[in-house]
Amino acid sequence: MSVGDNIKHGAEETVGKVKEGVGKATDNEKLEAEGQGDQAKANLKQAGDDVKDAFK
Repeated sequence: MSVGDNIKHGAEETVGKVKEGVGKATDNEKLEAEGQGDQAKANLKQAGDDVKDAFK
């Protein structure tokens, strides 16, 4: 995995955590769920890159 991809996925996960936190603080369930979804997507991308790297 390239360093750029690693940074990108980390940033996506961070944005998800912020959205989730703001959603919890404002009692906005939709924003909270969106943040959790963003985190899950970032984690899946990271896992996919790890699998690709394992077969190199």
